[in-house]
Amino acid sequence: MVFNIALSAFVLALPLLLVDAASTKRSMCSDGRSAAANSACCAVFPVVEDIVDNLFTNECGDSAHGALRLLFHDAIGISPTAGGGGADGSIATFNATELTFPANLGIDDILDDLGPFLLKHSNVLSAGDFIQLAGAVSLVQCPGAPRIPFFMGRPAPVAASPPNLVPQPTDDITTILDRFGSVGFSPAEVVAVVGGSHSVAGADDVVPNFEGVPFDQTPAQFDTQIFVDVLLRGTAFTDGQGAQSGESETAVAGTVRLQSDGLLARDPRTACTWQSFVNQQSKMAQAFGEAVLKLSFLGQNQHELTDCSEVIPQAIALKTGAATFPPGKTVKDIELSCNDAKFPNLRTQPGPATTVSPIPQAVSTSTAAPAS
Repeated sequence: MVFNIALSAFVLALPLLLVDAASTKRSMCSDGRSAAANSACCAVFPVVEDIVDNLFTNECGDSAHGALRLLFHDAIGISPTAGGGGADGSIATFNATELTFPANLGIDDILDDLGPFLLKHSNVLSAGDFIQLAGAVSLVQCPGAPRIPFFMGRPAPVAASPPNLVPQPTDDITTILDRFGSVGFSPAEVVAVVGGSHSVAGADDVVPNFEGVPFDQTPAQFDTQIFVDVLLRGTAFTDGQGAQSGESETAVAGTVRLQSDGLLARDPRTACTWQSFVNQQSKMAQAFGEAVLKLSFLGQNQHELTDCSEVIPQAIALKTGAATFPPGKTVKDIELSCNDAKFPNLRTQPGPATTVSPIPQAVSTSTAAPAS
């Protein structure tokens, strides 16, 4: 936590979705390789290159997953009654406070990885901008994920987020929907942002010894498999930790299911939206991207920000993204919760059941300068 201590002293309705600057006149940046519609964006291209090569190492791995989680935990820290700055970077600048919040357990890992890069590039981006940039860039490391717009110009945060604003996996469905609803998110948008982010995610310190255990069979690609796996009938942890932490075992060996995901997949207010994303890759990516962009503007005035979307690398197409049933499983193993639509016809994977491998934990290759 050496970095986190240092960072505490460092106070620093757009139509979506696919970023397309082809119709905008752009000028060549001084590096002779990049072009931008706004010259202020030129300074961001080296930042992107640095974090792609040295933070994410060109992989949809642990650091990329963590950066996306950090984007959400920072942005949701705002309430019309309790206050907070939203997507302002307070989770980094005031980490000594916000990392004590139970919902932020495990966030210190990604802050330790990402923090030196934030400090290195603090002359270009505020903490809020950097977290949003890292989240957007993390997505395009994952095949199938959307390329979302990026805006810069957020001022430095002035205070820590109030506590209890980040939804937890142990929350009931009404609490989760009300929390999102208070900042303008519909139940359908909640399903999109939560389900989409968990398609490339895994357990992170929520249950001891379960770090890196994925939430679905394909944590290295952004696809709709999560919407199938969460609906499969599972079993509870025998040691009781699952009930306490909000996680339970699933029918897919080597994965865990968040209690909150299970509720979203089965509650009448959200079940049909959850099911509607199965094998609907484009629909899911579009809805997720729109929700993440909406998160990025919480607490911010979009009209005071600069559109630097061209700095985000191209998205990676998903080659084999069809959702499937695990070996030996069929629609009979699905806990059907949507009465308005038939569950899609899916192929069952051949062969004996296998165990999904844990997500390899990040090994930093940072070339970032240490904080002074």
